[in-house]
Amino acid sequence: MTEGSGWVERTADRAELGVVFDARGRTRAAAVEELGRRVARAEKALGLSGLTVRSRRLSVHTEYRSSKPSGCRASEFFQIEVDDVAVLEEALSLLLGAEPASVSGPSWSLAHPEEVVAQAQQRAVADARRRAEGYAAALGGTLGPLRRLSEAPEHGGGAPMYAMRASARAEGGPDVSDLGLEPEPVRVSARCTTSWQLNGSSNG
Repeated sequence: MTEGSGWVERTADRAELGVVFDARGRTRAAAVEELGRRVARAEKALGLSGLTVRSRRLSVHTEYRSSKPSGCRASEFFQIEVDDVAVLEEALSLLLGAEPASVSGPSWSLAHPEEVVAQAQQRAVADARRRAEGYAAALGGTLGPLRRLSEAPEHGGGAPMYAMRASARAEGGPDVSDLGLEPEPVRVSARCTTSWQLNGSSNG
């Protein structure tokens, strides 16, 4: 058996953000009402073309101080997918201008990784074949047909790209152009284990 590995890198064309808004109030109703006002300030960002809100999750609970109720807190978490990375800086500027409790991301990925996965798999198999051919030659034989192949693809991120883009500063939002938010290369890896028939080996 021989192992083979291969990888391909492509510049990411999709980003994902996590955004949380929260608010406090003396009652649940007051906390939810204030949360609604804060989320409303982000509607311009959430409505940008090329941006999709994949999920929204609401949380409302009572807060305690010294084991006694001290008010209520309401939070809403947004999972946002940016399919047009050209609007990422504008979206972040608008979101940050709305004063969320937290923003995480971007997490980079490929919108359509199938072709890249196939290329990585081809390179992994070719690597395994080259190794097997080397062993076959060392034994005085030639490589026969493939008998078995098992695969364990791996996906990971790469280093930041060096692309430059124009400053994007939304009205009322901070300038995020110096934060290094350019698309990163995404590395798609594949690893396989192969078993081949050996022909004409001097060892039988």
